[in-house]
Amino acid sequence: MKILISNDDGYQAPGIVALYEALKDLADVEVIAPEQNNSAKSNALTLHSPLYVNRASNGFRYVNGTPADCVHIALTGLLGYRPDLVVSGINNGANMGDDTIYSGTVGAAMEGFLFGIPAIAFSQVEKNWTHLESAACKARDLVLQMSSQKLIAGNPWLLNVNIPNRPYGQLGHVKLCRLGRRHAAEAVITQVSPRGDTMYWIGAAGASKDDADGTDFHATTQGHISMTPLKVDLTDHESLSYWAQTAARLASKA
Repeated sequence: MKILISNDDGYQAPGIVALYEALKDLADVEVIAPEQNNSAKSNALTLHSPLYVNRASNGFRYVNGTPADCVHIALTGLLGYRPDLVVSGINNGANMGDDTIYSGTVGAAMEGFLFGIPAIAFSQVEKNWTHLESAACKARDLVLQMSSQKLIAGNPWLLNVNIPNRPYGQLGHVKLCRLGRRHAAEAVITQVSPRGDTMYWIGAAGASKDDADGTDFHATTQGHISMTPLKVDLTDHESLSYWAQTAARLASKA
């Protein structure tokens, strides 16, 4: 088995180091990750400046680009082979509900999925890296289970996994969940620079809005590991018939 690992916290982040250590004896593992923290970069690709790849002393390769850049160039020439699985993380903080739209961790995994490769995005629920080794062991367990069920190297799938910051023995079961929802983000933060210019900082993410039973928010609050299958198709299929009437009227006036 061949595994490509990336992330959005950067190649030196404790999460990606722990993930590599947990998986390195299961497969041929390559790490290609951003040089700097690229949180909230989603699926962004760098199109108007060159990308450079360097190798760190621990063997990891790092790119002066986004998480999606890392996986994209890996799969279109840098690796020279097609991995069986793309794994992203372990992220420093949750990627649940609306977070998945913005997440660079999910974006890296999704890039693998877009190339037809099974992919998993792993995140810890709380920031601060507490019980990181436990999260890495659970990530290893999940990869082993997927392999034993012969789900790797087959049809592509994309999973978003969030692991509570708890000791291994206190972690609950893997729960299949839908994405919850958050309230709107907190207000933008304004500051005045030393030159007198106004600076704006994006506010913190909002609190959970839909955290009902069955959501990723609910599962992780109960100490369980949330696992949500994701897809790329953003079409609002339920509304197609509704909008068909509007489309027909627009076409008749063209």
